[in-house]
Amino acid sequence: MERPWQVTDVELRLGSGEVEVKVKYGASEGMACPECGGAAKRYDARLRRWRHLPTCQYKTILAAEVPRVKCHEHGVKTLAVPWAEPGSGFTALFEALVIDWLREASILAVARQLDLTWDQVDGVIQRAVHRGLARRQLTVPRRIGVDETSFQKRQEYVTVVADLDRGVVEHVADGRGKQALAAYYGNFTEEELARIEAAAMDMWGPYIAATLAAVPAADEKIAFDKFHVAMHLGQAVDRVRREENRALRERGDHTLTGTKHWWLYHPDRIPPAALVRFDQLVRKALKTSRAWMLKELAMEMWESRDRDAARKIFTAWYSWAIRSRLKPIKRVARMIKHHLEGVLNAIAAGVTNARLEGINTLIQNLKRSARGFRSRPRFRNAIYFHFGGLDLYPDSLTHSNS
Repeated sequence: MERPWQVTDVELRLGSGEVEVKVKYGASEGMACPECGGAAKRYDARLRRWRHLPTCQYKTILAAEVPRVKCHEHGVKTLAVPWAEPGSGFTALFEALVIDWLREASILAVARQLDLTWDQVDGVIQRAVHRGLARRQLTVPRRIGVDETSFQKRQEYVTVVADLDRGVVEHVADGRGKQALAAYYGNFTEEELARIEAAAMDMWGPYIAATLAAVPAADEKIAFDKFHVAMHLGQAVDRVRREENRALRERGDHTLTGTKHWWLYHPDRIPPAALVRFDQLVRKALKTSRAWMLKELAMEMWESRDRDAARKIFTAWYSWAIRSRLKPIKRVARMIKHHLEGVLNAIAAGVTNARLEGINTLIQNLKRSARGFRSRPRFRNAIYFHFGGLDLYPDSLTHSNS
């Protein structure tokens, strides 16, 4: 506590388990407008209270008559206090404590342990993210990842852009339309956007269109990584399995019953107890086993970092896939062919969206632990808070998490 502020009294309330520290502004000190810094006259004072760090396990409250001044230019303004951010009911040190707790536990758990409401904790998050976004210097990453993550119900998404080298979220926007990504690109000049070397994304038209419209030479930089190609092929295999299983069960054959996940696993991750039976299924004349083998053969494209070699592998694979008479596989094969240059970009550059996929998994875990978010702004703030790599602490504190 520095002049002109001074502690005038400390009151211990044993019954309520509180300590109240009373502070006042020195009456003899000159005053200035907090907006322009010009000399101003005292207008009146308002009693304000802030929650502070506990004192020997007692809840500690800081109470002060905060003066308001009258400025000729800006009218009546409240003086800033050095121990708290404007609009906060907590001291900066207490907000820092809440921020540290939030890194370890959910909003509900932090609110319960610190005797706060959900809205009070959310207010700390909002102020922290506002500070962090205002402080960061937004620069164009060398490699970006673009993906959507679900907000609440089906078909409700937010778009997430991440720096793949740093592993931090750069941008969060509502929806997954072209404008959601275009808003991110709009932060930069064309010269800055030209520094992007790779943009990893799914084969989603609006993201592709936004990137082609904004990023110079985007057709050489858009990368459809192995994860998304494998996901589409895995979904095709599952469609083949469902159709075939239905047909077999109508004849009383339960060969494929209970095998759904085996066909989706990477071969190295199939449970040991299922290996023998799965090997037997692969060797059977099943449509599902043919679809699975085509999926695995497609992955051979990534065994070479050479663009021309990968193209040759795809050409041979595509011929097999189209002749397979498996409609889901043929549909995905045509989709990959249509986006082949982006797939080859990913192979040649060694670009993967796995880091952003990992962040999206953590975002969904965060959503579940919070039991959902009441609004999209709160969801965006939570993403920036935990995954934005921001400096979140109040201005009056010297330590930083950036």
